[in-house]
Amino acid sequence: MIDVMLNHRSIRKYKSDSVSEEVLNRILHAGTRASTTGNMQVYSIIVNREKELKDQLWASHFKQKMVQDAPVLLTFCADFNRFNKWCENRKASPGYDNFLSFFTAAIDALLVAQNVALAAENEGLGICYLGTTTYNAEKIIQQLQLPKFVVPITAFTVGYPDENPPLTDRLPVDGVVHYEHYKDYSDKDINSIYSEKESLKQTHELIEINQTETLAQIFTEKRYTKKDNIAFSQALLKVLEKQGFMNNG
Repeated sequence: MIDVMLNHRSIRKYKSDSVSEEVLNRILHAGTRASTTGNMQVYSIIVNREKELKDQLWASHFKQKMVQDAPVLLTFCADFNRFNKWCENRKASPGYDNFLSFFTAAIDALLVAQNVALAAENEGLGICYLGTTTYNAEKIIQQLQLPKFVVPITAFTVGYPDENPPLTDRLPVDGVVHYEHYKDYSDKDINSIYSEKESLKQTHELIEINQTETLAQIFTEKRYTKKDNIAFSQALLKVLEKQGFMNNG
């Protein structure tokens, strides 16, 4: 399994081969074995195979082609709906309509998602995470008919790879791991941690294409701007209120 983890690649091109029910059930079962808070399992997984609904979700995911091309799309949701109903049906009064509960369920959903991703890659499948899930959470809620107390957290495509892209660069382990306490970064540390990433050929190509001076400017000025972050944050907070997770008084 460690080899699978070390060789992870985001796959955006898929063969037309379907994913069998047996394989799909196996990787989903692996997901349900993930650690969760208090073993409450406050998450749900939505499986999409049908073209019509995948086309709708494709639009919500900024029209990324792999959403249409992959045989399976999985959406992982923070879900207190099921747990709340269980509590109410067992003479217990749930108090999970707050931000902490949302955050708890979001952690559960992400832990499960990564278990499924690893199981899928272990089966020879490819996956690609979709960071657009929370950007368009309100649309996805409508498309997947998610009730109150359910919020989409992440999604990824699943299928047999039709490409073998190179490994994506990663920061060095000693740049992200701290022992005993957090050691803040000096300018020298930052230069050392990011030196390899900044020296890559593809980095220089990206800087030229985007007409910026540094790679960091591509992130702050082109990809994840302050304006967009604020807009998406406001939209997500409205979704959380609508879905019942903002009783924080």
